[in-house]
Amino acid sequence: QVQLVESGGGLVQAGGSLRLSCAASGRTFRTYVMGWFRQTPGKEREFVAAITQGGSSTTYTDSVKGRFTISRDNAKNTMSLQMKTLKPGDTAVYYCAAGSMFSMTSAHYDYWGQGTQVTVSS
Repeated sequence: QVQLVESGGGLVQAGGSLRLSCAASGRTFRTYVMGWFRQTPGKEREFVAAITQGGSSTTYTDSVKGRFTISRDNAKNTMSLQMKTLKPGDTAVYYCAAGSMFSMTSAHYDYWGQGTQVTVSS
């Protein structure tokens, strides 16, 4: 089992950058695929990015490719999402998640953080 805590959200102007972090408890962090999802009121949770256990493979939703970068540090039990050239459409609550499958589907992730708000003003 792993517990996840996100940080780094906030208010930023369009075109700006933010770096989200996800801190994980436990000694099994390196065994999990990690992902970022986001959600806005009234909409389903949307996949953003995922990274494999060792960090060798990543995948992104099309709308963030070239702007967001997912990474992880297994020695520190942390995962990050570097977000650049932010747009108002990126405004959402961002969640980190851990699972056993390299997937874009939220149902394939077993553990979730509490979320951190990202607001991009125009």
